[in-house]
Amino acid sequence: MLFNRMKRKKISIAVVAVISVFFICVSVLSFALKTHPDLRVATLRNVTVPKDRPPAPGEDPPMEWVLSKDRTDPHEAFFYVELVCNVWFTFELLARSIVTPNLVHFAKSPVNIIDFVATLSFYTDTMLQSTLAHRFDNTEILEFFSIIRILRLFKLTRHSPGLKILIHTFKASAKELTLLVFFLVLGIVVFASLVYYAERLQANPQNDFKSIPEGLWWAIVTMTTVGYGDMAPKTYMGMFVGALCALAGVLTIALPVPVIVSNFSMFYSHTQARSKLPKKRRRVLPVEQPRPKRCDAVCAGVMGAAGLIGNRRMVAAPTPGAILKDTFVNPKLVKS
Repeated sequence: MLFNRMKRKKISIAVVAVISVFFICVSVLSFALKTHPDLRVATLRNVTVPKDRPPAPGEDPPMEWVLSKDRTDPHEAFFYVELVCNVWFTFELLARSIVTPNLVHFAKSPVNIIDFVATLSFYTDTMLQSTLAHRFDNTEILEFFSIIRILRLFKLTRHSPGLKILIHTFKASAKELTLLVFFLVLGIVVFASLVYYAERLQANPQNDFKSIPEGLWWAIVTMTTVGYGDMAPKTYMGMFVGALCALAGVLTIALPVPVIVSNFSMFYSHTQARSKLPKKRRRVLPVEQPRPKRCDAVCAGVMGAAGLIGNRRMVAAPTPGAILKDTFVNPKLVKS
């Protein structure tokens, strides 16, 4: 009976997890698809504009009505899809907050905070769109705050061991990542300054480095070995600085990588080992009671009182069970 109950409980947990992952994927997919131009509806309005023909003498310029396409809005179907998803997220969040054993720990969890803010942003955005949309010509500012909903992907860490391993790896490698960012920032500032002045040493009418802040973009792209090619040095000194920048970036990024990979391998092997453990808990055996220590003097005294020791030398101390057994033996039988 207990086994069947636990089996049904595991099945229900798996079903809830599948439903939660499904709504997360649908919500993120809807958020991405509603920005596609073919899935948006144009907002038209009548605008009065002057006609092309010149006005007659003494008359006002002729006007005409035209339809103006100012902006586009997402299709109405996306609203209902997000509404259904957020209803599920609200129900899930309320249910988990009710059954949690520690509400303070539940409220401090980063994943729960993201879930709450993302769910609240939908209702806030809906109210703002219905009340303030007609007052603003550019409603894309209101849609910008809905970017928080994309963070719902972090909720997948509850159901994905791989994402948990990645998060634990970043936490364990926080010092190495901080050191990496520090060295990158230091190199970016140094090489941006060097390439700015190196490009000014020679006549260079096609100089892309107008200022040091513009050189920061080139330095970070070069040190991370991305190399967009939108900015490039043209002089020999600038090329030399660019080569040093690329080499320094490769060495800076390569140094802390083995530590991060080692942490990832450790957490991955630990997760694999735990997944191979038997699911059924074994019965714990009781700990064996320690045996009492041997005491030759006490044992000899007990046996001497029973008449077991004469002029003979005791070879070894008997066990406590033998002592008690011989103690209650009839002395007459021993003498005979």
